Amino acid sequence: MIGFFSPPKHVQRLPKEKIDPVYKKHRIQVFLGIFVGYAGYYLIRKNFSLAIPYLQKEGYTTAQLGIVLSMISLAYGLSKFFMGNISDRSNARYFMAAGLLLSAAINIYIGFNAWIFQNLVMLGILMFLNGWVQGMGWPPSGRALVHWYSAKERGKYVSIWNIAHNVGGGLIGPLAILGTMIFGGWHSLFYFPAFIALIIVVFILFTVRDTPQSQGLPPIEVFKQDGEIINAEQYEKELTAKEIFFKYVLNNKYLWYIAIANAFIYFLRYGIADWAPTYLVSEKGFTHDEAAWSIFWFEYAGIPGTILCGWMSDRFFKSRRAPIGIIYLLLMLVAILVYWLNPIHDIWIYMVCLTVLGFLIYGPVMLVGLYALELVPKKAAGTAAGFTGLFGYFIGTIPANAIMGFVIEYSGWHTSFMLLVGSVFFACFFLALAWDPKVKI
Repeated sequence: MIGFFSPPKHVQRLPKEKIDPVYKKHRIQVFLGIFVGYAGYYLIRKNFSLAIPYLQKEGYTTAQLGIVLSMISLAYGLSKFFMGNISDRSNARYFMAAGLLLSAAINIYIGFNAWIFQNLVMLGILMFLNGWVQGMGWPPSGRALVHWYSAKERGKYVSIWNIAHNVGGGLIGPLAILGTMIFGGWHSLFYFPAFIALIIVVFILFTVRDTPQSQGLPPIEVFKQDGEIINAEQYEKELTAKEIFFKYVLNNKYLWYIAIANAFIYFLRYGIADWAPTYLVSEKGFTHDEAAWSIFWFEYAGIPGTILCGWMSDRFFKSRRAPIGIIYLLLMLVAILVYWLNPIHDIWIYMVCLTVLGFLIYGPVMLVGLYALELVPKKAAGTAAGFTGLFGYFIGTIPANAIMGFVIEYSGWHTSFMLLVGSVFFACFFLALAWDPKVKI
């Protein structure tokens, strides 16, 4: 496996007159590949949330379904960390395509085998496997971004790439409606988006390339004449797994701060998004289609919110990421309180609240990922992102899935909202510790 995914060796440098046009072409091509590719991953990761109301009709409780959701998060958190380290020493093109192909195969198998939905253990196992291969999406994307875009421009491009979360996650709502119309059953929530993901696998193979050097091009720091990188060739030095883990990741206190902050940010993200369809259908009288559209607006509102967040962190805070992240989180607190305590029962008020929450949550999510890339050498980017992701999913998303399910079942929705409010304050505290990091790479 490692041999198949190994990065291509550097090839002979192209003639000087060809470097500029080839570089520009590949930068656009690679960016489109990882953007569409990562959006494709979300098509078959977030679909289970929309299946929860249907599974409740099959007799499952929110506590049981929360455990299944946690299987995805458990596997994804582990995979993003360990597969991230492998991705640092792998070919981004094949690594990313393979993960999406395997995830699509799992979703197709689930969708066409109705007996699986009668077996909670098997459903949990398959969701765990799906979560594991889903962990092969972010790390190769991060690897591509740090190799094809220099430090001076990375904030802008990472924030734009990050909205692939929203494009893929937001399309789940309309695709769910379209799939049930075409195929006449909710099982299409699994296999219909998986068919689309298979097409995206082909797109990844045609567009993504591993590094500039593998295409006969100089390192991006040389091409962009990045004055902050004194020795670009040394900056391109391959690192061993031991160096990555112990020199640049585990001994970096700022990575620890943002990783812990990420846990609370992810609790907010998934505590809201994964349970919104259930909350709106069971407590507020939404139809399944209305709940699906609410997720569409939640995800797509994150697009301008994320881009604005990245731009403001560069424009007003001199590329410091924590200040604007804290501002976004405090604004989220206001929206959560309205979403929770609003005395007027009106569908549009809840829609607007979810839209505002979507606008605000993905900025901090993006900032933590960008922070991780900036705090380590680019040959350790996948591992650093995986480290923050490990905290995000283990301490954030798993509780948002499993604990929230139990809390809702046995204590009620009000207690679950109290947990969301507490997460805002803890996330702000740990981001504040990384307000202005001084890191030498």
